[in-house]
Amino acid sequence: MRHERTVSSRPLPPFGRHRSWNRKLSWIATHAIGIALGVIFLLPMLFVLLTAVMKSDQAMSSSLWPSEWHFDNFIKVFKDAPLLTYFGNSLLYSGLATVGALLSAIPAAYALSKLRWRGQNACFMLTVAAMMLPPQVTIVPLYDLWVRLGFTGTLVPLVVPYFFFDAFSIFLLRQFFLTIPKDYIEAAKIDGCTEFGAMVKVLVPMAKPGIAATAMFCFLFTWNDYFGPLLYTGENRDGWPLSLAIAQFRGMHHVEWNLTMAATALIMAPVIVLFVFAQKSFVKGITFTGVKG
Repeated sequence: MRHERTVSSRPLPPFGRHRSWNRKLSWIATHAIGIALGVIFLLPMLFVLLTAVMKSDQAMSSSLWPSEWHFDNFIKVFKDAPLLTYFGNSLLYSGLATVGALLSAIPAAYALSKLRWRGQNACFMLTVAAMMLPPQVTIVPLYDLWVRLGFTGTLVPLVVPYFFFDAFSIFLLRQFFLTIPKDYIEAAKIDGCTEFGAMVKVLVPMAKPGIAATAMFCFLFTWNDYFGPLLYTGENRDGWPLSLAIAQFRGMHHVEWNLTMAATALIMAPVIVLFVFAQKSFVKGITFTGVKG
C-alpha cells in the first residue's frame, strides 16, 4: 500500500525573508538605543533653550513650555553684562592654551614614540604620573610663583604653562604617533630630512586627526575651566572668561533664570559649532589613539 506524503498548503517563508526581517529588527534595536541616548543628552540642552526664551516669572516654574516667547532675552544679556569682553577673554585663553599645548606636546610625543634614548620609559611614566596628579597639589607653589612675578589678575598664569608641558596632550599624541609606521620617518631621513624636518613634513601631516582630537580636548577643557580663572583672575573683572562670568552673572541675577539660561546658551554655541565642523577628525583621532601601547 502506497502512502502518499501530505504536503502542507501553507508556504514556507524563504530564507531571504528571514534575513531581511532580522536586519530590520537589528536596525530598529540599534537606532532605538541611539535615539534614546540622544534624547537623554539633548533634554538638558532643550531645557536651557526653552527657559532662555521664557519671561522672568515663568522661568524655573512647573511650566516647561514658554507661554510667551522672549527672544530679546539674548539681547538683554549683553546689556546687563559685558559678555563680549568675557567671550574675548575665553577665546584668548582657550586659543593660546591650545596652540601652546600643541607646540609643546608634538615634539615631546615624537621623542617618546619615534626616538630611542636612555630614560625614555621613565619619562613616559612621569608623564602618566603627572596626569594622575591632582592640580590642587601643585597650585600653592604655582600661585606663590605667579604672585611674586606679578601676573595675578591676568590670563598669563593660565596660558603660559601650556607652552611648556601638558601631560594629557603628550600622552594622547604619543599614543596616536605609535600607530604611524616608523618606515615613513626612516624614508624621509634617507632623502635628507633632519629629525625635525621628518617630524614637521612627514609625521604632523599624517597625524592630523590625532592633533585635531588633542586640540579639541584642550580647547574644551580651557573653555569650561572655572578653577584656574577663579584663582588667578578673580580680582580683575576685566580678565574674566565666560566660565567665571556666568557664575557671577547667576549671582547677580539669581531670580532671573531666563537671562542666566540665555547666557548659558550663548556660551555653549561656539563649542557646539566647533564640534560639528571638527567631529570627523575628532572621532577619527580618538578611534586610532591607543591602538598601540
